[in-house]
Amino acid sequence: MTIRVLIVDDQMMVREGFSVLLNAMPDIEVVGEAVDGRQAVEQVAALRPDVVLMDIRMPVLNGLEATREIVAADAEAKVLVLTTFDLDEYVYQALRAGASGFLLKDASAQQLADGVRVVASGEALLAPTVTKRLILEFSRLGAPKPPTQERVGDLTERETEVLVLVAQGRSNSEIATHLVVAESTVKTHVSRILVKLGLRDRTQAAVFAYEAGLITPGG
Repeated sequence: MTIRVLIVDDQMMVREGFSVLLNAMPDIEVVGEAVDGRQAVEQVAALRPDVVLMDIRMPVLNGLEATREIVAADAEAKVLVLTTFDLDEYVYQALRAGASGFLLKDASAQQLADGVRVVASGEALLAPTVTKRLILEFSRLGAPKPPTQERVGDLTERETEVLVLVAQGRSNSEIATHLVVAESTVKTHVSRILVKLGLRDRTQAAVFAYEAGLITPGG
């Protein structure tokens, strides 16, 4: 099945470069481009892409606000944030806004294509540096949010354990090895966690875990 991609960036050379790289892949098709966040929101509604490559710093409506609007509209599209630095201050905010991961703009053609595939499949795309940053940000914000803590009670002990491992950035296969269970069992647990907590994907599940205090610095 072909993965439909929308590229959002205010620089024409970036849009054209990514478009050429992705269209060269047999399983990926660039269905549209947008020059700012407002146009991105409109294009998502009109084109129904599977993945949105979203720049953050743009005129009219920045990528952060655009991501919020796209997620709020319950669009099926997964947002993959494009950034110049892996510790960009906006990466953390974008993940909380509902982005499914981030990708550096200097990524290779293969990394770009793989990133699109990972996000389209429902997996999170987080570098270890960003995972650590999330932990630090949440510890800086202080106590866990009470409503978030209450929702943790809806999970079984095993589901809570899986949620913590997801928040640590582990893949399904890594979680399966750690818990000594089949990978299909892990997928089932992850699906149930998302449904019970009303979350879109693994990235939001990771954010939820930090907000609930399930993950702490060094944890």
